[in-house]
Amino acid sequence: MTIALIFLGLLLLLFTGLPIFAGLALFGGGLLLATQGELGSVTEVIFGEINRYLLVAIPLFAFMAQIMIRGRIVDDLYNTAYTLTRHLPGGLGIATILACTIFAAISGSSVATALTIGAVAIPQMIRYGYEPKAAYGLVAAGGTLGILIPPSGPMVLYGVTTDTSIGGLFMAGILPGLLMAGVFVAWSMVSTAVTHRHIKREKRATLPEALVAIRKSLWALSLPVFVLGGMYAGLFTATEAAAAGAWLALFVAVVIYRTVGWRGIWESALDACRVSAMLFMILAGAAVFGHVLTKLRIPQQVVQTVIAADIGVTGFLIVMMALIFVLGMFLESISIILITTPVIMPVMLQLHINPIWYGVLLVINLELAQITPPVGMNLFTIKAITKSPMGPIVRGAAPYVLLMILVMAMVMIWPQIALWLPSTMRGN
Repeated sequence: MTIALIFLGLLLLLFTGLPIFAGLALFGGGLLLATQGELGSVTEVIFGEINRYLLVAIPLFAFMAQIMIRGRIVDDLYNTAYTLTRHLPGGLGIATILACTIFAAISGSSVATALTIGAVAIPQMIRYGYEPKAAYGLVAAGGTLGILIPPSGPMVLYGVTTDTSIGGLFMAGILPGLLMAGVFVAWSMVSTAVTHRHIKREKRATLPEALVAIRKSLWALSLPVFVLGGMYAGLFTATEAAAAGAWLALFVAVVIYRTVGWRGIWESALDACRVSAMLFMILAGAAVFGHVLTKLRIPQQVVQTVIAADIGVTGFLIVMMALIFVLGMFLESISIILITTPVIMPVMLQLHINPIWYGVLLVINLELAQITPPVGMNLFTIKAITKSPMGPIVRGAAPYVLLMILVMAMVMIWPQIALWLPSTMRGN
């Protein structure tokens, strides 16, 4: 009962519109005063949480993403994808998903992926005969790949919170991300062939056309290969990969594309600082809240409750995924990670659940949060791009909610989809 009341009180406080970092810190501090009579070593707890070398990866990946977004590489990526798929049923939809997949491996952000690809793809899809709601839903869902296909800010925070290998998490997200992209592609082809036969299709690209298109986007394609390949081969840690990726992004945008100058670099650095500061403030507030939960022995109570219920690994995962799905309708991803993970980590250890496997399931569920109302950020992103009412956007995204639940179930049933690639990493 105590556990339920604590989390209900926190949710009610957050629903007032109070900034998340303030809500976590104030609620945690209030509980600490009420139960312990003092704030104790809260400053040391916050400093200990923030003073982690791995967190350097967050501003570096954010800077890399901002540089590539300002470098306007999306047009080449999108044109290359469309050149290769234009002869297929739903070719433009497939091109949009492929562009989202590649851009996700550059930006690490669902909102940035939906915003950047959507601005290019949605007008084109509607021009070629797609129903607006179908175009909205496809881009909103494709954008969610931004936090599953690495680099991923939520994965970095989860790895720091659970002391799990970030490189391992990044590798674990690749195959489920590609699987989800493949499921989206299959849906686009089938739905177009069945219900949208009037959509315009073009001739298959010739080999010279395909080679020219690939050459144009080769530098953009090299960035995720460089970052992820370096980690897979053991050449980089996650933080070193972030730094190397930022340098390569600068080289591509400034020297190759010549679309970013000193002003663009400065604005990219400022945006990266803003994003990172917001995450670190939430992390500080979560540290206070987590400290209180530890003092109150809430994690131990949760372990005892789960053991007494005897629901097993599968039952526990289903309950947690259902809970996170509901939380995702109201809270943003970072908050969900930082509120729930410290509480359930002891349970995961007790049940011998691989933290990398759970991390991938968690991120897939957080992807769902991006396209489920009332607080689905990708839905609002599409609304901002198109000025459309929310209804058609939600209806367009609805089939993809079911498809993502299908992929999450597949990863739950076959853990090796997530765990095989990390097991082959050098040094593992």
